[in-house]
Amino acid sequence: MTVLTPSSNPGRHVFGVAALAFGVITLAWHDYNDSHRLRYIVYSASAALMFGGAAIQLRRTAKTGAAVLGAAYLVFALLCVPGIVAAPQIYNSWGNLFEQFSLLTGAAIVYAHLSSAWSPETLNRIGRVLLGICAASFTLEQAIYLDATVHLVPKWVPPSQMFWAAATTVSFALAAVALLTNRMALLASRLLTMMIVSFGLLVWIPLVLSDPHSHTNWSENAETFAIAGATWILADLLGEYRLNDHRPP
Repeated sequence: MTVLTPSSNPGRHVFGVAALAFGVITLAWHDYNDSHRLRYIVYSASAALMFGGAAIQLRRTAKTGAAVLGAAYLVFALLCVPGIVAAPQIYNSWGNLFEQFSLLTGAAIVYAHLSSAWSPETLNRIGRVLLGICAASFTLEQAIYLDATVHLVPKWVPPSQMFWAAATTVSFALAAVALLTNRMALLASRLLTMMIVSFGLLVWIPLVLSDPHSHTNWSENAETFAIAGATWILADLLGEYRLNDHRPP
């Protein structure tokens, strides 16, 4: 990724497309179980993701789209809390929380940036810290569930599945350290984005093609690109900050 002009925000567009896709997927794979309440929840979530994902694409509606997506991801994050309370020793629930929190952070960065509510320095620092914490969670999640991570790595990628499972786990850890300490944060955010995009291209898209009837494959694909969009949003923000002749982040 190259440093682009302030008006160019590819991360925001990727983030929005992924959110819109997730809304469509949620609507397509509904399972109401004869529950009118669940029907309304599914419709509301799908509508919010599709509207927000579309609105965030255009400069004049991006702030509204970011607010809608932020509200949706906040709800999704809160829905993870009961699982954590019920079984705090199981990290999967914590991992789900921080995945949604990373998406909430991406939407919040876009909203705050367009609102000019905070100084660039403050927004950069908050964005780095929040996504740095999420990257630390991704590190723990992959380390704890390393066997599952290994099985997701395509067998045809050399040198081995275990090598890439370990390498990406270490990469998440390094990205977390870089973002939290503000050491080569711009480079870290770009490399982190590239790595997450590669997960989508090498893992989830092939799984969708091999089993297009699986809701998990489609939803994980959309979520992966949405998280990549969130880290890309941070990379765009840090790149714009440097482009404007501030201290290199």
